[in-house]
Order: sequence, then structure tokens, then C-alpha cells
Amino acid sequence: MNIVFLAIVLVSVAVAGAHEIAAPGAMEALGTGLVQAAQDAVTLGIGLVGAMALFQGLLKVAEAAGLLASLARLLRPLLRRLFPQIPPEDPAMGAMVMNVAANMLGLSNAATPFGVRAMRELDRLNPSKGTATDAMVLFLAINTANVTLLPTHVMALRAAAGSHDPAAVIPTTLFATLFATGAAILFARIGSRWWPIASATPHPPADAGPSLSRLRERVGVRELLALLAFAGFVAVTLAWGRAISPWILPLLIAGILALGAFRRVPVYEAFVKGAKDGLWISLRIIPYLIAVLAAVGMFRSSGAMELIVAPLGRALAPLGLPAEALTMAVLRSLSGSASFGYLASLLKDPAIGPDSYLGMLASTLYGSTETTFYVLAVYFGAAGVRRIRHALVAGLLADLVALVAATIVCGWLYR
Repeated sequence: MNIVFLAIVLVSVAVAGAHEIAAPGAMEALGTGLVQAAQDAVTLGIGLVGAMALFQGLLKVAEAAGLLASLARLLRPLLRRLFPQIPPEDPAMGAMVMNVAANMLGLSNAATPFGVRAMRELDRLNPSKGTATDAMVLFLAINTANVTLLPTHVMALRAAAGSHDPAAVIPTTLFATLFATGAAILFARIGSRWWPIASATPHPPADAGPSLSRLRERVGVRELLALLAFAGFVAVTLAWGRAISPWILPLLIAGILALGAFRRVPVYEAFVKGAKDGLWISLRIIPYLIAVLAAVGMFRSSGAMELIVAPLGRALAPLGLPAEALTMAVLRSLSGSASFGYLASLLKDPAIGPDSYLGMLASTLYGSTETTFYVLAVYFGAAGVRRIRHALVAGLLADLVALVAATIVCGWLYR
């Protein structure tokens, strides 16, 4: 991020300087744009406090009501089949289940500790220390393209930007992440044949024991009903996503609070505790917003953005992929703070707005892709893995599939 931030500023100054020589006034416009962007970042950050506190409060109620644990129980049979080399009751399996469940609910702060623990437990089973196993690569690929039910940070930012329907991003994000996750699993499996571990001793598959062990792993009636309900929800959102999206947020709030009350959770106290977490998250984001939005403001005011956007826009416009969306996708894989700040600048732009096609596409891209380089650095670094094999390729290809899927679904519903 240091290189990206510095490069944006230096390029902006260089382009504005070139324009100043040809037509005086460019450097003055650059300074004005810089100050205005910093002021807009503070305004946006303050406006984000309320929305972030609301969604974090709801998630705290959902977590206290056992929604995270219930989702983890439903995911366990699926993950057992994806990771047959990991014993079903191994701590690595439990940590992976909790990580995936937290990511599905948008609990990124809770997902990271689970992910780090899962990677360390997987390294405990690793016969080739320092080299990523197939299970590690597959877990990282799934983590970077995780199916997302509640893109809470995007919804909060859209609400702060004045969206008439902040929850409209839920069905589009779900669609994109479904395809991205499937692609991540496929690429990780195929890549394991192209990047084999020469000295590895494979683990015996978990289902190599007696038939009774395999019977325990069969999907039960509850899991089957949940899978059918999930498939039905996906079908409904794809068929009537634009019509039902205004209903999602009110019903979501009422449903979570009702579930908490039914489970005897003190919903008010839990909500307030989560809202406090959301408050601090918002305050921590503001410095990053100032830095990124100021750099983006300089990039636009200098005319550098136009030099890049104009040719890319002409080439990609027939495909429904504006250059701003492509920039969003690239930034998202590099830095969470940079992509969040860039998304904020797009949604606050009066010419774009949160509810336009570009606003919806950028929101969906942020919710359906991941900071691939950051995730790989943190998780593999925690386990001391230096040779990551095909993990980066699988993660970036999954991001590419998410980009294509997001473009298709947003073009279908909002173009």
C-alpha cells in the first residue's frame, strides 16, 4: 500500500505539472481537489458511524443467538468432503468451519483469528514444513472467494452515501461469490496437479476407515433442508432481486431481533455492545479514508484518471465493465483500505451515486472479492509458509470469476 499511495500522489503531481506548463491553473486545481477530498473523507467517515454501528449491533445479536454456531454446524459436512485428508474431529477442521461461517455473515474481524488458527493447525499436519499443502491452498482459495450472505461493510457504506436501498447489494454479491467460490475450489484442485509437492507424504483420507465413519459424514435431513432453502433463496434473488431487495433490510433486522428474543438473548444489551464495536471500527477507518480519498482526489483533479479511464472505458464499455470498476477490482486484491476508500469516492460522486449501475457494480465487486495478497501474507505468514505453490494463482483467478459474475448479474438487474 505504501508503494500504491506514493505512486498515485507522484503521478498526480507529474501530470498536473505537465498540464500547468501548457495551461496555468492545473496545480491550483490539484491543491483544491486535495483539500476538498480530505474534507469529504471526514464527512463520509462521520456519516458511516451510524450505519456501521447499526449493522455491527445486529451481528452481535445474531452471534449471541447462536446463528454463527448453527451455520458452522451446517457447513461442517460440506467441508469434510472438501478436505478428506483432514480428520473430521481435528482442531483444524473446527477452525476452518468457524472461519467460513464468520465470512459468510460478514464478520471479518472474527474470521481472521479463526483463519490464522486454522492455518497453524493445518501446518501441524504438514509433512513438508515451509511449503503449502493442498489443504492449505484450498482453504486460502475458499477464504478469498467465500460465499457472502451479508456484505455488512458495503451495506453500511451505501447507507452512508445516501442509497435508497443499501441491501440491494445482497443478491448480487451472493451470486458473484457463489461462482467465485466454485471457481476457487476448481482452480485449487487443478493446480495441485500442476504444482505437486515432491517430498510430501500424503495423509490418509479421512473416509478410509470403516463404513460407520462414512455414515456419520452423510448429510442429515436438517442439512439437506438448509441446502434446499439456500438454493431457493438464490433462485428467488436472481429472479426477483430488484423487487425484493427493499424488503431484505427491514425483514433482516426484525428477524435477527426476533431470533435473539426467542433464544433469550438480551437483545438491547447485545445490540449496544455490537454498536460500540461498530463505532470504534468507523473511527479507525477515517484516517485510511482521508489518505486514500485525498490521493484519489489528486489523481482525478490532475487529469491522470481521465488519461487512463478514457481509453479503457472505450474498450470495455461494450462488455458492461467501466474502467472505474476494473480499477476497483485491482485495488481490492491489493488493499482493503485502498479499495474501501475508492469505493467510497465512487459512491459519493454525484455523477455516479450508490444506486447507479456503476455504483451497484463497484459495491458488488467489493463484497464479492477479497484482499488476496493481504490474506495470503497474513495466513501463510502465521504458519511460516514460504512456498505458497498455486495459492496466489487460484485466488486471483477466483477474483477474476467474481468480476465477470458481478458484471453479468449487475447488468441483468440494473443496466
